[in-house]
Formats: sequence, structure tokens, C-alpha cells
Amino acid sequence: MKVKVGVVGVGAIGRNHARIYSELDTAELVAVYDANAESAAKVASEFGTSVANSVEELVEMVDAASVSTPTVTHRDIGTLFLTAGKHVLVEKPISDSVDDARALIDLAKENGCILQVGHIERFNPVMSQLEARLNSPKFIESHRLSPFPKRSLDIGVVLDLMIHDLEIVLHLVNSPIQHIDAVGIPVLTRREDIANARIRFENGCVANITASRISPERLRKIRVFQGDAYLSLDYQDQSGWIYRKDGMEIGREEVEVEKEEPLKCELAAFVDCASKGEQPKVSGQQGAAALDVALEITRLIEESQ
Repeated sequence: MKVKVGVVGVGAIGRNHARIYSELDTAELVAVYDANAESAAKVASEFGTSVANSVEELVEMVDAASVSTPTVTHRDIGTLFLTAGKHVLVEKPISDSVDDARALIDLAKENGCILQVGHIERFNPVMSQLEARLNSPKFIESHRLSPFPKRSLDIGVVLDLMIHDLEIVLHLVNSPIQHIDAVGIPVLTRREDIANARIRFENGCVANITASRISPERLRKIRVFQGDAYLSLDYQDQSGWIYRKDGMEIGREEVEVEKEEPLKCELAAFVDCASKGEQPKVSGQQGAAALDVALEITRLIEESQ
């Protein structure tokens, strides 16, 4: 039986959620909702579904839903679905405060619901290649650059872009944080538009993470150094190389990646978890942990300014 799904918020991200749900064999896109009725009607027509008159009406129509609205609304909208026993995929960041994130996590647990957070890079095919080759990371370097998006202006680049890499680094290192240094600069908005964080973990690993939303180019890369190898992966091109010591030389081997749309993998996994009651790859707890670090980095940047 197909899982009945809906989408709240059909902007650039939400529209793609609707598109993919309409294509999945395991899901039935029953309705969408947006505060802008015209946008909702356009997306509904494009993907052969209906428009709910309110979030409350959508709650009654679905088994599960994507919440792709501004971050400050995530707790209120997520609460409506979770209280009704409906599964939720909330776009990152999970919320704008750790307290709100924990409230959603508690609600999901109390009502036996799946709460997944939209950290899409965890579903990028390059991640499985990295995970398969990783044993003990010593140094991680990550760059995520993009042109100015003219969206998500209610948050800075740390919560907008860097949080993707923070969640990945926390997952890969799996060690408590010992110390964070951070710097950020506002350029086109009142919040930081370019930022760098250097994170030292208790196991000795160090991560250097840079994010910018004022770059003339798009770049999403991660480099991981460990005792026996150095891995360089490109999320955007879904490609990579692994470098190993060969005597007194360094040998290079291309990483074979079976390319696939990460968002499709993410939403298919969400629908599968909702139908089987299995915990998602990126749970509410993991989303909250990434948010906690992102907010600390944001605090350090604001203090330095």
C-alpha cells in the first residue's frame, strides 16, 4: 500500500519534494499546502495533486508530510502532524532553537512517529563511498560555496549551508567536541554570508569547515585524511579520488560512484521508514546535534563582531 504524503511549503525546495513524491512508486502525493494559494495551485496542477485549504486539513489527508517552510515555523507545523500521529520530514535546520528541536523529538517519540531531518548530503551516493573507506579520520576539510541565493535570508550561512557539513562531520568523527574557533562576515545581509569554523574533537580529529553564499562559483567538496589514505570527494559532481601511500610515492585511484539524485534517495528513504516504522538515517536527534553546533558557531561569530 502506498504511503499518502503531502508537502507544506512549495517554494524552490518544496516544489522538488512534490515532484519526487509524484514519481515514487511507494508514495501517493495527495495534496500540497502553501500560504501563497497561487503557488500551491500551480504546483498541484504541475504534479497532478490537490490543494489543501489549511495545514490542519492536510494533516487529516496524509500519513506523512514534508515540511519545507521557513525555519521559525518548523516547530508549530511539525507539532500539528506529530500530535496527530503523522510522520514528518522537516527540512534542515530542524528548527531555530535546540529547545524547539527537542520538543519535536519528544512528540515524535510519544506518538510513535518518524521524524527525519532533511540533511540531503547524507543521501548523496558519494557518502556511501566515503563511509565504506573511512576508519579513523584525523583531519577533515570541507568547502560549500554558492552564489547569493536570495532565499533563507532569515538565517546566516552557518544555518543555511554549513549545517550540512556540520552534520556530516559529526557523523563521521563520532566524538565529543573539545573546542570550536569560528569567524564570519556579513556582506549582503545582516547575518554572516561567509564563515569558517575549526572544530577539535576529543579523539584528536580536527575539522576545518568553510561556507559561503556570496561566491561566484558553486563548490561542494570534502577531503578526509586518515592514517592510510586521503579521500577527496565532490558532492556536486558525485565523483572522487582516493590517495594512498605506495613506497615513497602517492598513488591515486578514482572512486566509482553510481550517480543518483540525492533528494530522490532521501524522500524514498523517508517513505520507506514511514511505512515500516524504521528509524531514519538522519533522525531528529542528529538534526538537533547539528543545530546545536551551528548555533554555537553563530554565537561565536556574533560575539567576535
